Amino acid sequence: MMRAYEKDLLSIQIYDTRAEMGAAAAKDIKACILSLLEKKETINMIFAAAPSQNEVLWGLATDREIPWNRVNAFHMDEYIGLPADAPQGFGNFLKEHIFGLADFKEVFYIDVTAKDAEAECDRYAALLRQYPTDIVVMGIGENGHIAFNDPPVADFADPKTVKPVELDPICRNQQVNDGCFATLDDVPKTAITLTVPTLFAGDHLFCIVPAKTKANAVCATLCGEIGEACPATILRRHKSAVLYLDGDSSALVGN
Repeated sequence: MMRAYEKDLLSIQIYDTRAEMGAAAAKDIKACILSLLEKKETINMIFAAAPSQNEVLWGLATDREIPWNRVNAFHMDEYIGLPADAPQGFGNFLKEHIFGLADFKEVFYIDVTAKDAEAECDRYAALLRQYPTDIVVMGIGENGHIAFNDPPVADFADPKTVKPVELDPICRNQQVNDGCFATLDDVPKTAITLTVPTLFAGDHLFCIVPAKTKANAVCATLCGEIGEACPATILRRHKSAVLYLDGDSSALVGN
């Protein structure tokens, strides 16, 4: 069963289970892809890399009715300084879960091994300007971040397209909670991220947020003031954004 309502401009859909939530999000994203491809030869998508996205990524990657050869793919953030083959690298995560499973027209990776983070940000920003974003598939962090725009570094008027950032403690702890790293000391302290305006510029945003560990962030997103203290609140200003929740993540906002 699904319950739906709106908060400002944001559409919210609540499902009983994580599996139902992921399947519904994948179905809606597919419909959006096919609709856009009726009008355009190719489209451009940005994907989040996190265990919270597993169900929707699997639903999309295994759908053979989607003409992925007409889709260019980007990811929205990456650690700085991990080895090229590190499984925690977000490019590697997405290669395993979707980029390597579907026949994309082109996949553009952020270089996890880049020695000059600013230069890598400039390179990736130029690609994003060359391929304007049609669809963003994203999540929300435990601290309310979108991509690696943690509250201390999030800027709704950021002049940058892509930037290097320091990760806050809540964000780094989440990577341990998600099972991506064994200890906090293993989690990199810096990363590259697409900025809030870059994500917001996508024509269609699909935000998938399961699990009880995200309940506080979801409550802050939907019930708090719109501002950088909870970066995900910016979703409430977007003309085409949908937030998908399960019973656990929606526990504090009424389900």
